[in-house]
Amino acid sequence: MTFQHIPVLFQEVMRYLPDRPEGVFVDGTLGGGGHSEGILRKFQQATLYGIDRDFRAIEAATQRLSGYAGFHAIKGNFHDTKKLLLEKGVEHIDGALLDLGVSSPQLDETERGFSYHSDAPLDMRMDTSQTFSAYDLVNTWSESELTRILQEYGEERWAARISHIICEHREKHALETTMDLVACVDAAIPKAVRRKDDGHPARRTFQAVRIAVNDELAPLDKALTDIVDMLNPGGRLLVITFHSLEDRIVKRCFQRLHNPCTCPPKAPICTCGKRPQVDILGGGAIAPAADEITENPRAHSAKLRVCVKREDA
Repeated sequence: MTFQHIPVLFQEVMRYLPDRPEGVFVDGTLGGGGHSEGILRKFQQATLYGIDRDFRAIEAATQRLSGYAGFHAIKGNFHDTKKLLLEKGVEHIDGALLDLGVSSPQLDETERGFSYHSDAPLDMRMDTSQTFSAYDLVNTWSESELTRILQEYGEERWAARISHIICEHREKHALETTMDLVACVDAAIPKAVRRKDDGHPARRTFQAVRIAVNDELAPLDKALTDIVDMLNPGGRLLVITFHSLEDRIVKRCFQRLHNPCTCPPKAPICTCGKRPQVDILGGGAIAPAADEITENPRAHSAKLRVCVKREDA
């Protein structure tokens, strides 16, 4: 399968990029390279480092962007952006983009095991060199651990029941495929509830397992803070999220960097000495236009948040 996808919120991303024609940019979630190509077309003298943990994305984007002298691919996790760039001798950047979550090509590649619509091995690894997979998680984690991640990462009201059914199933036979996991969800959630569900009843379980397998949320706040630390004054960080859990982390991080004061609310003056590092642009969350959602239904839950490094930070 060709590693291509429609870049979400493309026009909005292009509009909010800092005007740095010869700047240094980072696409921390390179994917198919759609956003990166847009940046390199807009700023033809720019340098762009594209980071992705998926070697297939690295290969596809490198081929797609081979005509741009300023493009450099890095195999790695955007959680380690600061370390990865310092290893390349890059200390400061002008702009960074993160398009969080699973990419369309990963969803569409049946054998990757991300989709609850197709029967495939339980995998869900964004980095296929990683040894720990969804198979290991559902077949080895305790019932209480499974319940916790389904509640925290999937916001699944039937978490305890689903975890119990998974553990009952694996006592007889290991869960090996995505349809094995879907069957456990179907057995746990009453049919009447499933009929009323607006989406697939397994979507929350698959989201939770995927997040846990790839450790998507725990390092996110630090990664955002590290990237802001590397921004030149006037540089911008753009983050696209697709569900409330990651969006909440981004929102709170931006708010903390915008207003880091820890003084009591009623204190007459600030004595903590913590100064704002960023301003928040776009009025908060920027949603896709209706015509984009019509053209690309996967964009319906996307939100873009943008912050700019203050000149006095």
